[in-house]
Amino acid sequence: MNIVFMGTPDFAVPTLEKLAESYHKILAVYTQPDKPVGRKQLLTPPDVKVCAEKYNIPVFQPTTLRDEISYKELKKLNPDVIVVVAYGKILPKDILDIPKYGCVNVHASLLPKYRGASPIQHSVLNGDKITGVTTMFMGEEMDTGDILLTSETEIGENETSAELFDRLSLLGADLLLETLEGLENSSITPLKQDDSKATYTVKITKSMCPIDWTKTNFEIHNQVRGLQTWPVATSTLNGKDIKVHSTFLCKKSGNAGEVIDLNPLTVACGEGSLVIKELQLNGKKRMDSKTFLLGHPLNIGDKFI
Repeated sequence: MNIVFMGTPDFAVPTLEKLAESYHKILAVYTQPDKPVGRKQLLTPPDVKVCAEKYNIPVFQPTTLRDEISYKELKKLNPDVIVVVAYGKILPKDILDIPKYGCVNVHASLLPKYRGASPIQHSVLNGDKITGVTTMFMGEEMDTGDILLTSETEIGENETSAELFDRLSLLGADLLLETLEGLENSSITPLKQDDSKATYTVKITKSMCPIDWTKTNFEIHNQVRGLQTWPVATSTLNGKDIKVHSTFLCKKSGNAGEVIDLNPLTVACGEGSLVIKELQLNGKKRMDSKTFLLGHPLNIGDKFI
């Protein structure tokens, strides 16, 4: 197939790489414009652009697809299919209608569950045991198109959203190639989504970071895992702001928020407790709890709030 690929972050890179190394031909890559990054605000290209340039694929970075220029460019390219993976823009109907095989999106959930921009984090935040990826035809509304194929995977008890992100990006790449093959040989029957079962994700923000230690250890553990590597779960200890990076479930009990063991560092929750594996003082380096306690001694009964 002749393909136009649209994507922006690192999640989309494995799919682009798989396509570039397959028998398919990538006519062009569309990605978001370069953006200033870091304290020095250095203009930085998206991961997809870096990957495309490695394969010598032409790159387009329009600020909008809702103009005549973008439409004419894509019409001239005349792709058999447009593949979209975390591009960050909604495609207008005139562009959706260009490709012979339509526009195919790789979405990191088992649709119709978790439509929207943050399905991976929410699957972890909600303590789901199973997730996966879905390929679907794109429609004019976000994540509502007909399902083509799905692939399921288990979520580990201590797996973070960052770790799951990496696994699903690879799973999605394989599923996309399988989907294109199925479209070519007409072996896929698109399945309409059941809108009554749809759930939607909200944008991840720093307002989700503060830990409420009166919640169960399971809920807080999911919060810690789900907010990795950004924006990271937070708490306060002895008047100092703390980022909590990694935890394990523990059955010990005590007063919510209190340190109930120092070897390993264990904090009581509303139900059960958590062993804190890694944490970080504001402005300091991330470290394991044993190293942290060497420089910041605690006592049983000290409280996280």
